[in-house]
Amino acid sequence: DEGRIEVNGQLVTEQGRRVDPERDVIRIDGSRLPPPRRHVYAMMNKPRGIVCTMDDPEGRRTITDFLGRYARERVYHVGRLDTDTEGMLLLTNDGDFAQAMTHPSYELTKTYVAEVEGFLDNATLKRLTKGVKLDDGWVNPDRVKLGPRTDTRTMVTIVLHEGRNRIVRRLFDAVGHPVRTLARVQMGPVKMGQLRSGEVRDLTREELGSLLDAAGL
Repeated sequence: DEGRIEVNGQLVTEQGRRVDPERDVIRIDGSRLPPPRRHVYAMMNKPRGIVCTMDDPEGRRTITDFLGRYARERVYHVGRLDTDTEGMLLLTNDGDFAQAMTHPSYELTKTYVAEVEGFLDNATLKRLTKGVKLDDGWVNPDRVKLGPRTDTRTMVTIVLHEGRNRIVRRLFDAVGHPVRTLARVQMGPVKMGQLRSGEVRDLTREELGSLLDAAGL
């Protein structure tokens, strides 16, 4: 039983149908097959304390220090993470892809795991879920899920659509539970998984295909 192949939304039934992998949207059993790679699409687990730029005039360590062989490919980061935030960062040398990943109309969801100060109670959880007004407008999380809690700290997983500056930290400050540590663990449908701090790897075919779909490319 062969895989079902779709080209631009139509099931291919005849043999020898010509496709243009550069332009056509091809799926095998529903899974998007990205075009042949001329560019690099990679993921880094950015360590905490590393500046999210390619070079720093003050001489601090930047993500360039962790690129290894990817440095030759002239990749740059898609969006950014605060210096004191760790976790998933996309790297590419494809300008169209980078623009689509950060475009507000396709804004990818971003999933963070935060350790916040204090015992975050259920009333505060409800407030976070409903949305919180900051000085530059409302923040409406897609999802907030409590992890383990003690009297002094609470683990929280939060999913947001937007990427305003320091948004997660400002959100928890606003409800009286400052962030101690913060890690981004997922962007859109793609999870960082077991990538060690400071490591970089290529996106898999499935990951790249699902990101192209999520961004409407």
